[in-house]
Amino acid sequence: MAKSDNRGRRPSKNYKGGDPKKPFGKGNAPRPKQGTPKKKSNPDEIRLNRYIANAGICSRREADTYIAAGNVTVNGKPVTEMGFKVKRSDDVRFDGKRLNLEKKEYVLLNKPKNFITTTSDEKGRRTVMELVSSASNNRLLPVGRLDRNTTGLLLFTNDGDLTKKLTHPKHNVRKIYHVHLDNNLSLADFHKIGEGLELEDGPITVDSISYIQGAPKREIGVEIHSGRNRIVRRIFEHLGYTVTKLDRVIFAGLTKKDLPRGHWRYLTEQEVINLKNIR
Repeated sequence: MAKSDNRGRRPSKNYKGGDPKKPFGKGNAPRPKQGTPKKKSNPDEIRLNRYIANAGICSRREADTYIAAGNVTVNGKPVTEMGFKVKRSDDVRFDGKRLNLEKKEYVLLNKPKNFITTTSDEKGRRTVMELVSSASNNRLLPVGRLDRNTTGLLLFTNDGDLTKKLTHPKHNVRKIYHVHLDNNLSLADFHKIGEGLELEDGPITVDSISYIQGAPKREIGVEIHSGRNRIVRRIFEHLGYTVTKLDRVIFAGLTKKDLPRGHWRYLTEQEVINLKNIR
């Protein structure tokens, strides 16, 4: 009886690519692909762009641009690699200045009356610190000050460099006040203020002055960058007026929008960047 010839026959439909000389079965089945084990992240490491953002320099996206441009060094060596990770103990510098990872916080308060701008008061009077006590576990300090009876925007932060910038007259930080007087401001006095006055502690000029549209002539808008004590009140007192109400409505580009009196909020990332870009 002639032997059958299997040459030219198609492999069985069950054939999966094993050795054709061996029957398909347990020992000849293809091995399943093994997944690549995930590399465990080191909790002590952080992406460089995040490190820079956490240090309050800029956003992560902007940090990538600075990294690529060579503005950042790690332990003395320039790093331009995207996704590079650093340890918290590394010496990370931006434009030569070492970065500090202490979390910077920025809180904006719409201050009400009868609170003094100080961290404590020996007379037991209420301070602005009571109003922001729940905002942070870090020690936040007010940037500048508002009188006890002055209301409006007051910024708090633990960012010492920003505080110095916002309180130094050379940066011309924009502050706008809504002033209420006991009498209408005459046009002659309006122009005197606009041209500048000589007070007991020296000359003073405002950046701009205007009547409030649609309001009585005793309501005035004043933009000024001087940080001298009680300066807005003293300008009008010098001309014989009494300030009955004083409200700071704009500070360094920040406004009171959606911030009720006595309430606070955190600044947005973009607001912080805007403040740091003040020249």
